[in-house]
Amino acid sequence: MRFFNTTGPVVAADHYRIPPLERLNFVEVRRLIRDKRYFVLHAPRQTGKTSALLALRDLLNAEDTYRCVYVNVEAGQAAREDVEQVTRTFLGELAVRASLTLNDEFLLNIWSGILAEFGPHAALRVALTRWAQADSKPLVLLIDEIDALIGDALLSVLRQLRAGYDLRPEGFPQSVILCGVRDVRDYRIQSTAENALIAGGSAFNIRAESLRLGDFSQDEVFALISQHTAETGQAFTAEALETIWTQTQGQPWLVNALAYEACFKNKTGQDRSQPITDKAIYDAREQLILRREIHLDQLADKLKEDRVRRVVEPLLSGGEERRFIDRDIEYVRDLGLVAQERPVRIANPIYAEVVPRELTWVVQEEFEQETAWYVTADGSLDVVALLTEFQTFFREHSEHWVTRFQYQEAGPQLLLQAFLQRVVNSGGRIEREYGLGRMRTDLLIVWPQGDQTRKIVIECKLLHKSLDQTIAEGLEQTAEYMDRCDAEAGHLVIFDRRAGRRWEDKVFHRRRASEGGVEIDVWGM
Repeated sequence: MRFFNTTGPVVAADHYRIPPLERLNFVEVRRLIRDKRYFVLHAPRQTGKTSALLALRDLLNAEDTYRCVYVNVEAGQAAREDVEQVTRTFLGELAVRASLTLNDEFLLNIWSGILAEFGPHAALRVALTRWAQADSKPLVLLIDEIDALIGDALLSVLRQLRAGYDLRPEGFPQSVILCGVRDVRDYRIQSTAENALIAGGSAFNIRAESLRLGDFSQDEVFALISQHTAETGQAFTAEALETIWTQTQGQPWLVNALAYEACFKNKTGQDRSQPITDKAIYDAREQLILRREIHLDQLADKLKEDRVRRVVEPLLSGGEERRFIDRDIEYVRDLGLVAQERPVRIANPIYAEVVPRELTWVVQEEFEQETAWYVTADGSLDVVALLTEFQTFFREHSEHWVTRFQYQEAGPQLLLQAFLQRVVNSGGRIEREYGLGRMRTDLLIVWPQGDQTRKIVIECKLLHKSLDQTIAEGLEQTAEYMDRCDAEAGHLVIFDRRAGRRWEDKVFHRRRASEGGVEIDVWGM
C-alpha cells in the first residue's frame, strides 16, 4: 500500500505523489540547460525540491543527451569554514554519486590526487574540468542543499564554479543548478579569511535565473488525496478536503502530514470503511502541533532570529502598515513563513497557529488554570468567567509577564492567547486571524457541546485613538467577524498601553451593541 510521504524524496512505488516535474516550469528548465546556463532552484524546506531534482536527473539520463549527476553537499555543513574538509566531502560525494548513477568511476580514481596537488581552492574546478573532458557527452550538475555551506567554504565552491564557467561544455559542466532554501543572490556570506561580508550575487554572478518551486495548487491537493481514495476506497468528505486546503494553502509537507495522520495513525482513520471527516483533519492538525513535528519545530526555531521577529511581531500585534527591511521580508518569504503575495501575512492557518503557541509555550505551562473551572453544568464554556479571571490576572501580573516575551510589541495579545490556549485546548480549539494593518487580532473559540458546536469570537485591539472611537470601531469589526463565522457570542478586548494611565481607568467590563444591533461584551485592560 502506498502512503502519504512526510520524509525525504517521493518514491513512485511507495508514495502518493504529484509527479515532481509537473511542479517545475519544465520548459524553462530544459531551455536553460540547452542554453548552457547556470541557475538556481529554491523553495522552503520540505516543499519537494530534492524530488524534483532527482526526477530531472533520471529524465535527462534516460534521454541520453546529457550526463546528469545529483549531489547533496549538506554533509559539508559540519566542517563549517574548513575549506579543505568541505572540498573533500563535496568531491567524495560527487564521485560516489557518479559511480552509482552513471557507472562512471572517473572521479573516484582522480579526485583525491587532484586535491593533494592543487589544494582546496582549485581542486573542484580542476576535477570538473578533467571529468567534462573525459566524455563528449555534456555534463549537467545538480547541487542540492548548497546553502548548508557557510563562510569561506561556500565562497570557495561558488568561485570555483564561476572560474570554470567559460570552459563549458567541453571543459566544464554545461549547466549547473544550485538548489537550496534561498536564492544565491540573497546570500550574505561572512568570509573569515577576508574579514568581509561578501554578497552571493558577486561571488556567483554567472547565475542566469532563479526559479522557485511553489506549493501545491488546490487541484493538486485534491488529486493527491484522491489517489488514496482510488487505492483504498476510503473517501474524504467535501468538508475534510476543504479543511486540508484551507489549513495548509497547499504547503506540501503539511498536506501529506495531515492526510497521513488522519488515515494511517488515527485508529478510526485506519478503518477504510469510515470516511475522513473535517473533525479528523482538525484532530490531526492538533496532534502535529502538540508533537512539535520536526518541520514545525524547525520553523518555530526561526522565530528566535531578529530578522524574523521584525516581520512577524507587527503581524501578531495587528499594527499599522509599515515598510519592512527588504532583506528581512525576502528571508522570511524564502523560509515559507509568510505568503509570497501581498499583503504580508502568515503563509497558512497552521503556521498562524504554531507561531503564537510557540511564542507562549513556556507561559502556558506556568499558568495555574484548569478547563473544568470554566465549563458549566450543561457543558458550555463560560467565556465571561474566563475573561473576568484573565482581566484580574492581567492587572496584577502583565508588566512582569509581557516583558518575558521576545515579541513584546505583541505581548498583551500573546498573553491573552496563552491564557485562552491553556483553558480551551483541553476541550475545543482556537482559530486565529491576524496581520499587518488590521488593527486587531481575531480569535474564534470553537467549543463542542454535546452534538453541537459553539462559536465565540474574541476581538483584541490596542487603544490607538480615543476610547470611544476604539470601542465603536471594534464593535463593528467584532460584529462583522461574528457574522462571517456564524458565532453566537462576541467579546471585544481593548488593551490600553498608554503610559501614566491608572488601572482604575483602564479596567472595565460593559455590554454594548454595534450599529447593527449585535450585543457584544467589551473588556478594558
